[in-house]
Amino acid sequence: MLDIKTPTLGESIAEATVAKWHKKKGDAVKKDELLVELETDKVTLEVNAPDNGVVEDIKAAEGTSVKVGDILGSIKEGAVAAVSKPAAPAPAQASHQQAAQAAPALKIAPAPAAAPKGMEGSGPAARKIATETGVDTANIEGSGKDGRITKGDVLQAASAPQQVAANTGTANNAAREERVKMTKLRQTIARRLKESQNTAAILTTFNEVDLTSVMKLRSEFQDAFVKAHGVKLGFMSLFAKAAVQALKEIPAVNAEIAGDEIIYKNYYDIGIAVGTEQGLVVPVVRGVDALSHAGVEKEIARLAKLAREGKLAMADLTGGTFTITNGGTYGSMLSTPIINPPQSGILGLHNIVKRAMVMPDGKIEARDMMYIALSYDHRIIDGREAVTFLVRIKEFMEDPRRLLFGI
Repeated sequence: MLDIKTPTLGESIAEATVAKWHKKKGDAVKKDELLVELETDKVTLEVNAPDNGVVEDIKAAEGTSVKVGDILGSIKEGAVAAVSKPAAPAPAQASHQQAAQAAPALKIAPAPAAAPKGMEGSGPAARKIATETGVDTANIEGSGKDGRITKGDVLQAASAPQQVAANTGTANNAAREERVKMTKLRQTIARRLKESQNTAAILTTFNEVDLTSVMKLRSEFQDAFVKAHGVKLGFMSLFAKAAVQALKEIPAVNAEIAGDEIIYKNYYDIGIAVGTEQGLVVPVVRGVDALSHAGVEKEIARLAKLAREGKLAMADLTGGTFTITNGGTYGSMLSTPIINPPQSGILGLHNIVKRAMVMPDGKIEARDMMYIALSYDHRIIDGREAVTFLVRIKEFMEDPRRLLFGI
């Protein structure tokens, strides 16, 4: 007998919901055939059969919450599914009465309850919440696999602001309030951010970067870059490459604490924060130091697309050594990003604004300026190292030619 166990869900995911069983008890399965789908706060995870056999038992029904290592069911290895023999046809000369007596009584199963409109193929948890909340699911755009509506989609739609009639002249505000249960993703974000604040000694240092040269470079080479590589030259690849150079010079920012040891990582897997309708996720671009600018841009575009479609794999979300987040996408001027554990540093980018700047020759010019922030774990990164790290980012971005030569 082989147990079907809940696999590792990722470093930031504690539990999952059984979304859909693709096999039922007694069904024959082949090795690596899809058995069940698990819905987590970030991705939909497929669990396949460990070997050939027959589904012997299903312990975790659809809608059940499970943790890593929990038994979902079991497979009887090498067994063959039972096949019922068809009844022998009655002789042609048998009377209608004899045939009626010989025929087994037919049991008509009640028709299953119709799924809410737009919820066909969605998991039981999502359907249940949709029914309970009365949300109009016809207009919900599903973020799950193959466009299915997930539990998080329904909860988000249910939590959308609703117009409430004014209750003038009364102290009873309860009627004007709405309580909505947090999605698993939002619960995870809340827990992880608080864990980061409780564990690390977080401090943030700031600097400003003149991006006028980068803006000019992008404008000059954008068309040729797109024609050559099929992707736009963005700011993120430039900042990612600049970060790698700075991390090589200040290795503590690329390290992490493990008990009473510091782990210095001589590889550069950069997490790029991506905002989705379900919440913030941080897919990881592997080996940024070995990728070209075009390679970084293509990988960022690929991961961002998977994130917004809810199709990221666990491997896409784990193992980053440093993170970059761009609040400037939403118009943020300045922020203090929170470290993504167990990492020790995170670079925050902000919006680009033309500001009057005094140049070295004393002239005042309108320049494309951005504030950047580094939040770091002061337990292993000193202030001098943090400030130097940001200064190096500033130098690389103000004269991008430095990135070409690593100087």
